Amino acid sequence: QVQLVESGGGLVQAGGSLRLSCAASGRTFSSYTMGWFRQAPGKEREFVAVISWNGGSTLYADSVKGRFTISRDNAKNTEYLQMNSLKPEDTAVYYCAAGRYLSTRKDNYEYWGQGTQVTVSS
Repeated sequence: QVQLVESGGGLVQAGGSLRLSCAASGRTFSSYTMGWFRQAPGKEREFVAVISWNGGSTLYADSVKGRFTISRDNAKNTEYLQMNSLKPEDTAVYYCAAGRYLSTRKDNYEYWGQGTQVTVSS
């Protein structure tokens, strides 16, 4: 069982930056692939980024590539999402998730956090 808690969301102006954190409970954090997804009002939850268990592989959605960076610290049971050059269309609730595969599909993730709101004003 893995419990995930996101933090770091907030209100930022376009062009600004935020860093999201996802703290995981349990001693098996390092065995999980960790991902970030987001969901805007009236839209489906969509893939943002994913990182392998050892940080050696990452994938990004085209919409965030070059602006967002995913990372993890297994010693701290925490993953991060550094978001730079934020745009109003990045406004959404951001969720972290734990799974067994390096996947862009939300169905492949077993555990989810409660989400943190990111709002980017124009």
